[in-house]
Amino acid sequence: MKNKTLGSALIVAGTTIGAGMLAMPLTSAEMGFSYTMLLLFILWLLLSYSALLFVEVYQKAERKDAGIATLAEQHFGMAGRVLATLSLVIFMYAILTVYALGGGNLLAPFLEFVGANAETVSITVFIVFFAIAVTIGTQAVDAFTRVLFIIKLVAFFFVLYMMLPLATVENLGAMPLKYLVIISASPVFFTSFGFHVVIPSINNYLDGDIRRLRIAIIGGTAIPLIAYILWQMATHGVFSQLQFVEIISKDPTLNGLIEATLQATGSSFISESVRIFSSLALITSYLGVALALVDCLDDLLKRVNIKANRISLSLLTFVPVLIFALFYRDFLGVLSYAGQMFTFYGLVLPVGMAWMLRKKYSDLEYRVLGGNVALVLALVLGILIMCVPFLIQSGLLPSVIS
Repeated sequence: MKNKTLGSALIVAGTTIGAGMLAMPLTSAEMGFSYTMLLLFILWLLLSYSALLFVEVYQKAERKDAGIATLAEQHFGMAGRVLATLSLVIFMYAILTVYALGGGNLLAPFLEFVGANAETVSITVFIVFFAIAVTIGTQAVDAFTRVLFIIKLVAFFFVLYMMLPLATVENLGAMPLKYLVIISASPVFFTSFGFHVVIPSINNYLDGDIRRLRIAIIGGTAIPLIAYILWQMATHGVFSQLQFVEIISKDPTLNGLIEATLQATGSSFISESVRIFSSLALITSYLGVALALVDCLDDLLKRVNIKANRISLSLLTFVPVLIFALFYRDFLGVLSYAGQMFTFYGLVLPVGMAWMLRKKYSDLEYRVLGGNVALVLALVLGILIMCVPFLIQSGLLPSVIS
């Protein structure tokens, strides 16, 4: 427990590996393995870059426990705080809703004895049970994440051990059915590296140590990238493209992924192993993002001089998530919307703050490589990704699910 840098890196990795990873096969079935790898590397570079921009900005933060909204206000005034707060809060509520829907979807088959309300009960149980650890605090999440992360890694390698030998060159070499899906899937894939919401929490946890924060971010993102590559090899290699597209068109949920695994491998043992891994991935992400939302709300309330204890903050965090999850069940729809919100918060906002910071200070100890050219390129890509849902709705881009 003394190595906070390791714990922070695992929080980053645990938060990253979640619903976005699980949704990858669902949204990339028509893309093919080669295009999926291309999209993965582009977004990993882009989001690692934007996370390091936050590290750069934190060098001149007014206090080490400052939230992103406070940093935005420092550089853009009240307008910056309002935009940052809205995008962040909406994103985190949306992504927590995604995790609750996914967790409830995976848990529901085990609660069929309650009848038609199995999924409602499973969603409620998922939200309430893991809210307890977040209410206790960051150290509890750190300890819980370490244990779950190790179990998740064991489950993940076990799934890979069983699935990779079944992969075929023919399946991996399948060409895209729709080439522009690589753009359409970008908001969902974007959330697969969406750990940025925990940066304020781990910055405070690491006492504002910039070097340790960089190590936690770089180390924490390397683990998911490797995991994603192996995961895509297993899923794209095992599933026949046309068969998989047909299955997920009927059931675009995590249970659809498990059903596809069952049909592709003929093994209920493998498919249930995928269920266990998926559940652990959702839980670790749920804990990390929920922790970040609690800290965000605390930062917001402090700004308006309202004192709130941990229980009050937890109620403000989890009650809306429970309401959203019970009344809106579109897993991929909510995830795509969360990706759109996160693009502003996780890419456009840090680019803007870094630009302002570099104008104000010429003697920064740490600057992310690439200069202002990289900032402009990242901004353009961010705006493009934010526009993807609108381009899909207008028919200019294909839907990720036929």
